[in-house]
Amino acid sequence: MAFRAKKKPAKSKNKRTQKKRTPLVNREKLWFLFGLFVLLAAAYLLISFVSFLFYGAADQSIMDSGWREFLFNTEVKAQNKGMKLGAYLSEVIMNRGFGLASFGFVYLMAISGARILGRKTGNFLKSVWYTVICMIWFSVALGLFFNKTDAGSAIYWGGHYGFVLSNWLRSLIGIVGLVFLLFISGLAIVVVRFDGAFNMLKGLLKRKSHETEPDNEDMDEESISNEEVEGEESITKVIEGDDDVVKAIFESDDEDDLPIVEPEVKIDDEIEIEEPEEESDDDIEVIPVKKEDDLNLTVAPKLEEEESDGKHPEELEDYDPTLDLASFKFPTLELLEDHKFGNAEVKNEELVANKNKIVETLRHYKIEITKIRATIGPTITLYEIVPAPGVRISKIKNLEDDIALSLAALGIRIIAPIPGRGTIGIEVPNQNPETVSMHSIIRSKRFQESKAELPVALGKTISNETFIFDLVKMPHILVAGATGQGKSVGINVIITSLLYKKHPSQLKFVFIDPKKVELNIYSVLEKHYLAKLPDAEEPVITDIQKVKNTLNSINVEMDARYDLLKAAQARNIKEYNKKFISRRLNPEKGHRFMPYIVVIIDEFADLIMTAGKEIELPIARIAQLARAVGIHMIIATQRPSTNIITGVIKANFPARIAFKVASMIDSRTILDSPGANQLIGRGDMLISQGSEMTRVQCAFVDTPEVENIVGFIGDQRGYPTAFLLPEYAGDEEPGPGEVDLRNRDELFDDAARVVVMNQMGSTSMIQRKFSIGYNRAGRLMDQLEAAGIVGPSEGSKARQVLLQDEYSLEQLLNSL
Repeated sequence: MAFRAKKKPAKSKNKRTQKKRTPLVNREKLWFLFGLFVLLAAAYLLISFVSFLFYGAADQSIMDSGWREFLFNTEVKAQNKGMKLGAYLSEVIMNRGFGLASFGFVYLMAISGARILGRKTGNFLKSVWYTVICMIWFSVALGLFFNKTDAGSAIYWGGHYGFVLSNWLRSLIGIVGLVFLLFISGLAIVVVRFDGAFNMLKGLLKRKSHETEPDNEDMDEESISNEEVEGEESITKVIEGDDDVVKAIFESDDEDDLPIVEPEVKIDDEIEIEEPEEESDDDIEVIPVKKEDDLNLTVAPKLEEEESDGKHPEELEDYDPTLDLASFKFPTLELLEDHKFGNAEVKNEELVANKNKIVETLRHYKIEITKIRATIGPTITLYEIVPAPGVRISKIKNLEDDIALSLAALGIRIIAPIPGRGTIGIEVPNQNPETVSMHSIIRSKRFQESKAELPVALGKTISNETFIFDLVKMPHILVAGATGQGKSVGINVIITSLLYKKHPSQLKFVFIDPKKVELNIYSVLEKHYLAKLPDAEEPVITDIQKVKNTLNSINVEMDARYDLLKAAQARNIKEYNKKFISRRLNPEKGHRFMPYIVVIIDEFADLIMTAGKEIELPIARIAQLARAVGIHMIIATQRPSTNIITGVIKANFPARIAFKVASMIDSRTILDSPGANQLIGRGDMLISQGSEMTRVQCAFVDTPEVENIVGFIGDQRGYPTAFLLPEYAGDEEPGPGEVDLRNRDELFDDAARVVVMNQMGSTSMIQRKFSIGYNRAGRLMDQLEAAGIVGPSEGSKARQVLLQDEYSLEQLLNSL
């Protein structure tokens, strides 16, 4: 009984295990179904992707609707052949992914499904790797040549990833470097993937090398020994002698009767060639040749004559761009006033009193110091202290307001610690600040002997050293500060520094002044230093529409300069101008000497409030790319808020100059750190260059001094006209009621189709569909109204669409 009781559970257990191991569906069938599903999914994606190329713009409204409308509203239909799911997948994979390169996913799914079904697809992993690499390559290439923001339709050919990657690589290595990178990587992919392409390229190179071999052999035929000639049927050696050139030509004779003869060659004072008796004099021509030493002596002078030959030495001299204005004279120091005379000095009593108050305040909080040192500057004095061991730096930093209270002074700033000094700095304003004159800055030895391309002298540091930087290395500057704190004077100082160092042929300014009064004083320099559009009446741009055209024209000039750099194989404007000056570039091929262009915008906030993205986008593009071609920007604003100084502006303007601002938030907006709110004003500023921040007292140049300088330059002979920027056909604002259908917008037809297809006409929809500004979308809507496609405006409501089908629209468009 016991044996049977143990045996029965064992049988039941085996039955249970057998039931568990028996699958509901055969594994082979599951794989077959899965492979079939993958193939069908690939076919579905292919249909959806192809439909997206034709109906992607029409299905954009489905993407904008909520997920409830997308899933459950059966009245919402898509034009895509894959319906709503196909339109959504195409939008996510193509527009937000890799663009047209996303067809690689269809190929990967197809070979995966075929492999699951048991079909041989070659090396599967190799195909996957090459497909992924090719997708990335095509996405970056399409993102470069078909920019996402410039697309006229809702389809982004390179996708979001291609757009981001191409922009990142373009900012890293430039557009020329990116084109070369794409070419080399594409060639590498083709050569590695296809053996036939590699063999073809190898054969072409070998063919070229074989074609050049006879020329090389002709130079060495005289050294061929008699043993190398024994295998030839017949050799006729002809030596032609000239005064300077000796050629040895070996030709095979077609006659078989001639015996093989080994000529004896003796090298003595003369080269003697002993010919065989069997050969006739008609077949062999013997010409005496000079000695080898004579050959070298005769060839060498000829080469030297070619190198030193030049009947017109002036043609080989370096090009001098200043010869057009050879009589130009730089401004003199007498035009500037020395405001430094009469400045009050910091007395010793003031230094001792401030030192005692600092030490006493720190001791109240039980902070001992071991050393204190004072450095007197023009407007502030830096007190460097060394705390006793064990004292926390943050404890001293928190006493900023207490020290200011004990000293009864505004603008106390604590630097804890000073980088590279091992001390803590306390900046205390002087009771009688000095005035740093522009005269003393220009006269300084450091500025006069500066070798910088665009030297700018701003003022003096705390240690009374002249602060100079190279604008080429900055390369763009953001200037911000409250009203009346010295911002306009700082811009005048920058311009004055450049006028004292650069010739008119080497530097051009583009002045943009929405306030119309700050930079108008420099209009006298129109034929010397200024650049403008060909149709511009005033040299200083003040009109908003002309500002947009000017900035876009500078973008055109930037692209043209990059093309010249590419043709000259130069990396930057300095290398290019060096080649042009040394006459290694031909002006007949479009090459020219390129001056530096400095764009100065006095009030950036007004432009952003008026034009918005139409101003910000060209400025951002100039800031990203224009450094290598010598175009630099200086923008100033008195409203340092986040909607004015956006992330795009801050990312492309690493050098910032901050005058006194009202709050710490403004200081963080400009410098990404506090400090500008603790300045004392009147030219006191902080200059941030990356991680380094320097406090500088800006030099003072008065308006009469600027008038003297520009008058001195304007009285001299200048160019016939200002430096003309490339023409730019901007979108001019039409007058009231003036809608000319003969001059329609290039997006007119596409906008009309979108409006008729959606049966809804609104400016915001056109603006969203085509990624354009509000002004251009409004002009498009006015043109659609004039053409009779939409009705008049009804306030906040969408306009009525007057055409009901696309057939009527096409007839109307053909009639227009």
